[in-house]
Amino acid sequence: MIDITLIRENPEMVRDNIRRKFQDHKLALVDEAKELDRLNREAIQRAGYLRGQRNTISRQIGAMMKQGQKAGAEEAKQQVKAMQEELAELEAKETEYAGALREIMLQIPQIMDPSVPLGKDDSENVEMARFGEPLVPDFEVPYHVDIMERLDGIDLDAARKTSGNGFYYLKGDIARFHSAVLSYARDFMIGRGFTYYIPPFMIRGEVVTGVMSFAEMENMMYKIEGEDLYLIGTSEHSMIGKFIDTILDESELPQALTSYSPCFRKEVGAHGIEERGVYRIHQFEKQEMIVLCRPEDSMMWYEKLWQNTVDYFRTLDIPVRTLACCTGDLADLKVVSCDVEAWSPRQQKYFEVGSCSNLGDAQSRRLKIRVNGEGGKKYLPHTLNNTVVAPPRMLIAFLENNLKADGSVAVPVALRPYMGGKSEILPR
Repeated sequence: MIDITLIRENPEMVRDNIRRKFQDHKLALVDEAKELDRLNREAIQRAGYLRGQRNTISRQIGAMMKQGQKAGAEEAKQQVKAMQEELAELEAKETEYAGALREIMLQIPQIMDPSVPLGKDDSENVEMARFGEPLVPDFEVPYHVDIMERLDGIDLDAARKTSGNGFYYLKGDIARFHSAVLSYARDFMIGRGFTYYIPPFMIRGEVVTGVMSFAEMENMMYKIEGEDLYLIGTSEHSMIGKFIDTILDESELPQALTSYSPCFRKEVGAHGIEERGVYRIHQFEKQEMIVLCRPEDSMMWYEKLWQNTVDYFRTLDIPVRTLACCTGDLADLKVVSCDVEAWSPRQQKYFEVGSCSNLGDAQSRRLKIRVNGEGGKKYLPHTLNNTVVAPPRMLIAFLENNLKADGSVAVPVALRPYMGGKSEILPR
């Protein structure tokens, strides 16, 4: 959510930002917001004037009564009564205008960083850099589920019976590897100075609307029936929500946090959930990183965060690349974002395994997170998030990049301590 001052002082910049996102249907919202803001400020100003007049006249009534000026006092009482009635109407209008204005402001996109490349959708995202040499083995790489089944590591049929498509049972060394990936990610991020958290896996509606757009909420979140609770789609939601309506001291910044959680997603618009695959599913686990920082430090942290993910994957010898998300692919709350993609030897192309985002002050403004700065001046911190690793997709990258011709899979050196010293996973 942007500052209303931008619409008051530079509405054309806000409109241009909307055009760059190819969301022309939202252009009218700028004028609607401007008008509601004007009406609201007029109501507030008029109410302030009436309160001052009411208080002045109220004081005069007592003096009139002491002086025996009953007629004047009665007339003054009628004036106060009329003011009270108008004040009640104005206060109702203030509530109405402020609510309507907030609804509109929640739909207007955050102002993007000038570095974001222009483009209509993810097909126009721009490659930033590659890390590691993408290799294609001289033998056929099977589909990831086929590899896992040969390793006796997955049961999709049983999961379909208990839960439907989009779920799976992991077992044996594959289940152990899944846990190893997360444990290593935890220790990797702790080693980089981040504080480890396990957050709540459900959050209230006010937190949901504070951390994401309406479109994301509708497409992602599962609502708990009969309660004001939602299952989280990523631990970023509850980790940023942790600071709702708080005032931090500047000495407490930056907040560099890393959190583990299961994640639950409806995956609306995914054209159906695969019957045989773990790329797009309803339930998975993830290690996340979250930062709250001073506005002037957010781009520096943005560079650090995506580099952390690249470094994590490279310690496991998985080739990756980074893609700058273009204007049309950028979610409305984001200032700038990039995807980290891992190499798929089977498909001979890269696929997304993580996403890094700088959201500026959008979430702080929605959640009323403030910082006491120098001289007691309050400001909104910037928030950032990034995926360290999400094992379902990481499993695909790991299996394809470490598969041997005999069907066994090599365990990277960094993960062997978490696998009981195993150097390979053997087919059954």
